[in-house]
Amino acid sequence: MVQPPPQTDNPSLTEPDDDDAPERRTAVVSRELHGVRLDKALVTMADEFSRSHLQSLIEQGHVWVNGVVANSASRKVLAGQQIDVDLVPTPESRAFRPEAMVLPIVFEDEHLMVINKPPGLVVHPAAGNWSGTLLNGVLAHHPTAATLPRAGIVHRLDKDTSGLMVVGKTLPAVTALARAIAAREVHREYLALVHGHLGQASFRVDVPLARDPQSRVRMAVVASGKPAQTDVTRLAVAETADGPVSAIRCKLHTGRTHQIRVHMASRGYPLVGDVMYGGHPALGLRRQALHATRLGLAHPQTGEMLWFDAAPPADLALAWQQVDTRHGGP
Repeated sequence: MVQPPPQTDNPSLTEPDDDDAPERRTAVVSRELHGVRLDKALVTMADEFSRSHLQSLIEQGHVWVNGVVANSASRKVLAGQQIDVDLVPTPESRAFRPEAMVLPIVFEDEHLMVINKPPGLVVHPAAGNWSGTLLNGVLAHHPTAATLPRAGIVHRLDKDTSGLMVVGKTLPAVTALARAIAAREVHREYLALVHGHLGQASFRVDVPLARDPQSRVRMAVVASGKPAQTDVTRLAVAETADGPVSAIRCKLHTGRTHQIRVHMASRGYPLVGDVMYGGHPALGLRRQALHATRLGLAHPQTGEMLWFDAAPPADLALAWQQVDTRHGGP
């Protein structure tokens, strides 16, 4: 990555006077980035900005290489060169700010932390949710996360999905965790309630997913989409006042957006409360009945296998008890 230059009388990071003032950042190109495009090098300096925005800053003359204005995003940078950039704020960058909040931390050391995300908490700032996100809380709890890609967040849960998430606290940890997820070496299990009487005791859903051509906010089963596999185990079935409901456990082999929600809906069993994919409020739930209950991963530093379990929050636990009466809950 691009490394900050040694400290001098002129700081490499100038604090803006207000939210609209450009922020000057300076860094030296590392050997690892020798020969890469300028816009890609800028991404390592300012991950909170999109690459297209950084390209526009180059075009507008806000970027210098060794003191000379750079006007080409595709030019190659060399190890040892100094890059200066005036970062003009965007809504996204303004959202990349620390906000104190209570984080339900299950485990933490100097390399990572595991959080039991409550329902209703957005993970990453986006249109309509520029503040009050998990990322803002992570930045307040661990300020140096501002130097990490996405503040160390290597995977996400939907706003209304609760449960376990891992966050890296160092660049090596973030890199190792991201690679482990991509290699399908991270174990993730979910509990869910679905509409309908699930006949099969266990099965795998193996259909590709992609953005729904008819909606930018929905995912769909698309033949040309990315591979997606979910193992499903039926835990209980009950006739409720809201119709038949099945309690299930899902194991992810991939981690596509809305994967469990779309996979179950594609089989005719939408999640309870998941209005987007054909479900409806039931059993007192007004959100999708989905909880990340188990997480297993190799520690990025020691290699030790770590396992974490989290029971569902109160709303899902109460709904679950109406279905799985044998055990009184998950």
